[in-house]
Amino acid sequence: MVTSNDKPKDGKEEPRPAAAGRTRQAARQSPRPVEPRPRRYMVAALPQQSLAMRGVTAPAMDAAGLLRLLEEDPQVRVRRRLRDTGGAGTLCTGGAPFPPIVVADMTPEHALTLRLRHPQLHIERDRLLALAEAAPRRRRASAAVLPPGPELTVTFLVKGAGGRPVPGAVVYVIGAAWTAQAVTGPDGRATVTMTGETPESVTGVVVKPRAGHWSAYLDRPSLATDRDNLVELTPLADAIPGFPGTQVFGWGQRAMNLDRLPPTLRGAGVKIAIIDSGADTGHPDLAGRVRAGLDLTGDRPDGWTADGAGHGSHCAGIIAGADDGRGIVGFAVEAEVHVCKIFPGGRFSDLIEALDHAIGEGIDVVSLGLACRHPSQLVAAKIDQARNAGVACVVAAGSDGGPVWFPGVLPTVLTVTAIGKTGEFPPGTAHAAELREPRTADGYFSPKFACHGPEVDVCAPGVAILSSVPPDGYAVMDGASAAAPHVAGLAALVLAHHPDFHGAFAARDARRVDRLFQIIKASCTPIDLGDARRTGAGLPDALRALAPALALIAPDPGEVTTLLEQLTTEMVTAGLLPPAAGQGTPGAAPAAGPAAQPPGRYGHAGAGAVNGAAAQAGGPESSSGPAPRGAAAGAPPGSAGPVPDGLSALCWLAEEMQAAGLPVEPVSDLLD
Repeated sequence: MVTSNDKPKDGKEEPRPAAAGRTRQAARQSPRPVEPRPRRYMVAALPQQSLAMRGVTAPAMDAAGLLRLLEEDPQVRVRRRLRDTGGAGTLCTGGAPFPPIVVADMTPEHALTLRLRHPQLHIERDRLLALAEAAPRRRRASAAVLPPGPELTVTFLVKGAGGRPVPGAVVYVIGAAWTAQAVTGPDGRATVTMTGETPESVTGVVVKPRAGHWSAYLDRPSLATDRDNLVELTPLADAIPGFPGTQVFGWGQRAMNLDRLPPTLRGAGVKIAIIDSGADTGHPDLAGRVRAGLDLTGDRPDGWTADGAGHGSHCAGIIAGADDGRGIVGFAVEAEVHVCKIFPGGRFSDLIEALDHAIGEGIDVVSLGLACRHPSQLVAAKIDQARNAGVACVVAAGSDGGPVWFPGVLPTVLTVTAIGKTGEFPPGTAHAAELREPRTADGYFSPKFACHGPEVDVCAPGVAILSSVPPDGYAVMDGASAAAPHVAGLAALVLAHHPDFHGAFAARDARRVDRLFQIIKASCTPIDLGDARRTGAGLPDALRALAPALALIAPDPGEVTTLLEQLTTEMVTAGLLPPAAGQGTPGAAPAAGPAAQPPGRYGHAGAGAVNGAAAQAGGPESSSGPAPRGAAAGAPPGSAGPVPDGLSALCWLAEEMQAAGLPVEPVSDLLD
C-alpha cells in the first residue's frame, strides 16, 4: 500500500512499506470518543436602517467585514456565505435591504458572546427543517418509562401481488414508549429490535411500501418472536382498475373540480418552484416536465434530478404530471417547473438560498411542503422579500396533529392544512387509521395528523394522495405536504389564465400575491367540521377561481350539448328532475359491466376516483334538493310537453329563475 507520505516523486523510487498503524484505513477505523456537535448558526449583518429602528448606535458591518470577523475567530467554523439577489425585505418592522448572511458553527456560549460584543449582528440558529409528511405516531405519551431490561426482536415478511416479496417497504413498530423502524430487504423481510417493549406493549404496526401498493395498519397486533410475521399489501391496481395504463385524476383534483376545467387551461407561461427533495426527471410523468433546478445538498450541478426520498417527485406529479394518457396528470401541465433540492438535511439557510434562487429566476409560485417547530426572522424576511418580488409562497401547515408550524404561521404565505375523504382508500390502511370524527355528509374529515390553528388559510386533499415516485412508480402518501401542491398547482392556473393578472395585477409585486391568495380563498367551499381552525376558508374550487377565465372561452356547440346532457343526468340522480321515459329510476342498480368513466380533462378516459368510483359532479356541498316545481318536468316556462334530450336541466334552471323573479330568456335564445 502507498500512503500519502510514501508516493514516489519521479516514478523511479520504490515506495517505502507502510508502517503498521499508519494507513488511512487504520486511521479511519480507530475509535475516538463521541463529542457534542457544535451548533450551526446564521449570522447576519444588519443594515443601518434596522440598527436605527433597534436603537443600536454601533456602525453597520458590510458583508466583507462580517466574513472577515468570523473567519478570524478561532472559535468559529465558517460554512458558507449566502448570496442575495437584492430587493426589499423586512427583518422585524419596516422596510430594509436583506442583510448579508454567513453560516457558521460555534458553541451556544460563543454565539451569546458575539451577540453581546457586536450588537449590529443578528445571530439565530440554523435549524433543521422537516418534510410535512404524516409519520406514524404513538397514541399518547407513555405514563411511565419502561425498564430497559426486556428486549423485543420481531421479523416481518412483507408480500404484495402474487405473493411476491416487497423490498424497500418501511416497517414501523409503535410501542408503549418508543417507535422503531426497519426497511425490508430484497426478500421482503425486516427485523426490528426494541428495548423496554414486549409483544403485548406494541400498540400498532404500520407498513409503508415504496410504490405500487397501499399501506397497511395493524392495530394491537399479535406478534410472534419465533417466526416471520406476514403482512400482505394490496396492489394499487386492485382499487384503480387499469392503472397505471389508464390515466386518472386523483380524488383531490376531482374534489377541487380540476377535471371539469376545459383543456385550454394548462398553466402555460407560469413558473413554479418546488423546494423539496429533488425530482426524478426520468419518471414517465415527469420527463420533460421538470426542466431546471438547483441542488443545495451536494456538488453535482444536476443533483436535483435525483430524488432518494421520493417526496419531491410526488409533489411534482401533483403539480405538473404529464398529460400523456397514462399514470397521473397534474394541475398545470404546461407550467415551467423548477426544483430546488434541499433534502436530506435541509436547514433554514438552504431555504433562504432556495427562495433567493426563486426570486432571481422570476418564479411565480413556490410550493413548500416543509416546516419547522421554531421560527426564523431571517426566513420570514426572505419570504417577505419574495412576496415583494411577486413570488407567492404556498406552505404546508405541518403534519404532527398540533399547532401550525413555521413558516405557515406567517401572514405573508398561504397556509394549507390537509383533509381526507372516506371511500378514497381501502380499510386496514394507514390512511384509514388517520380518520378523525366528525366528518361531513360527503365524507370529508380532518385527519389526526393535520395541524390546525387560526393561521390556516385553506384546506386541501392530503390523505391517500396518488402521485409519482422514483424511478417509474406511483405511491399514495399522506400529509400537508401533499395538500400544499394541490393549491400551488391551482395558483399557477389562476396566474396563467385569470384576467386580473393580465391587467391590474400584472406587475410583480406584493399586490399581485395578495390578490392571488384572495381569489383562492374566495373560491373555497366551506367544510364544516365544527372548527374553522382545521379548514380555514374551506376547499378551493378551480371552477370558481377561474370563472372569469371560463367566461372568455367561446364554447363549442357540441360541447355545450354534451355538458347539458351530463348536467341533466346528474340532476336526475340528485332528485332534482324526474327520469325521462326509459331512463330508469335514480339510484337503481346499473347494468352489469364496468361503469363508463367521464372523459378526462385533457381528452383521455379514466378520470375515475382513486378507489374506482366515478367522478361526482359539483363540489363538496352537492346534495339532493327539492323536486322541480310547476309544469311538466323538462318543459320550458310557459310551454308544455317534453324537450329534446339534454335540455331538461337548462329548462329547470330557467323555471327556477322565473319563479325567483329573475329575468330569463327563452331556452331557444339561450342556446343561440
